[in-house]
Amino acid sequence: MSTLLIKNIQTLVSCDDNDTVYEDVDLYAVDGVIGEIGPGLSKAADRVLDASHMLCYPGLINTHHHLYQVFSRNLPEVQNMELFDWLKALYEIWKNLNADVVRHSSLVGMAELLKHGCTTCFDHHYVFPRGSGDLIGAQFAAADELGMRFHASRGSMDLSKKDGGLPPDSVVQTVDEILKDSADAIERFHDPKPYAMHRVALAPCSPFSVSAELLRESAKLARQYGVRLHTHLCETKDEEDYMLAREGVRPLAYMEKLGWLGGDVWFAHGIHFNDAELKLLADTGTGVAHCPISNMKLASGVARVPDMLRLGVPVGLAVDGSASNDGSSLMEELRVAYLLHRLHASKNAPSGYDVLKLATRGSARLLGRDDIGQLAPDKCCDLFLVDARRLELTGALYDPKSVLATVGLRGAVDCTVVNGRVAVEHGRLATADEGRLAEEANKVCRAYLAR
Repeated sequence: MSTLLIKNIQTLVSCDDNDTVYEDVDLYAVDGVIGEIGPGLSKAADRVLDASHMLCYPGLINTHHHLYQVFSRNLPEVQNMELFDWLKALYEIWKNLNADVVRHSSLVGMAELLKHGCTTCFDHHYVFPRGSGDLIGAQFAAADELGMRFHASRGSMDLSKKDGGLPPDSVVQTVDEILKDSADAIERFHDPKPYAMHRVALAPCSPFSVSAELLRESAKLARQYGVRLHTHLCETKDEEDYMLAREGVRPLAYMEKLGWLGGDVWFAHGIHFNDAELKLLADTGTGVAHCPISNMKLASGVARVPDMLRLGVPVGLAVDGSASNDGSSLMEELRVAYLLHRLHASKNAPSGYDVLKLATRGSARLLGRDDIGQLAPDKCCDLFLVDARRLELTGALYDPKSVLATVGLRGAVDCTVVNGRVAVEHGRLATADEGRLAEEANKVCRAYLAR
């Protein structure tokens, strides 16, 4: 049994069912699960943290990433491309992925997430070059090394350029190969129990790089195993035009026909849904991972998040791939999301606290979890601490619930705790040597790009 006691928390924003904000409290956890929150807790613990002058928040939850793309960010030749051209250019790099590249890029991306208060990451990995090794295993090993709660996907593509898709032949597989590997990934790694550190979803890449058969059979397999379904959808007008030309229907209607609606499904981006489609998402409980910075960088458009929230569509927050974001900070997404929707929706935009809840409770819902995304007894001890005395927060703490989105936080958080264990301390990784990790990762990245 491992125990953690966090003493003297100045303000704890719980994001619980009652939106409770605690002042001057302690938090006690046993084996990674919160046992009690209250003043003056007298508990013996293996680890005691003094959180005097600290703000405490639930760990942020990233609902869509491509960690392998950390090693293809900020490339000048693709900086002003839009999605289809951007993908075609980068597939020529991504076709050289191997397990070592995926391990190191995952370590770097997850480390950045942890340093900015994110405790759970879902990664959408769909590029599996022939002979590249155990890529999903490499990701779980990286997550365990850093102490991050990790949801992986067995993503997939079966349509290459010769089939009318975008990727090269070397990174696509047959439907049979994909389904076999998908079942294997679930059986090896998926933990359906509460408080799980490892879970798996099935995630064919997108309607323009996979066949109808793969989408249909992936949905059947996911439901057979009780895992969730994820893909990109309605990210660009190009995608909409492509689907209308190829299938004669809009993207969501196509996915509906193949069994891809329901409370076990969430889509990345969801920018170009019309009114009827938003209502269908709400009626079926189908979710959307909102990726504001990526959507802006690729000039894809602005997702109708205020309308989604009004209708009851499940919405979470995400950073998307580092090559379409150039960073892995979900904290940065909070402020960008808040400002973007203030610009586009004015008084109908979500509040700063609404955006925080997108990245916590909303994101947890997309991943099918009610044990993360809030701080309350019997929930996971996943949280981060920020020193309230920081210069950039001076004069801004009248509303600690909203401050991370309205004012924002520059730099790393002071402490990140995952599963009751300290992963970031004093703004630095507690589970890895940052300097050595950066040096090794840069070496791997240079060799990868040179290929």
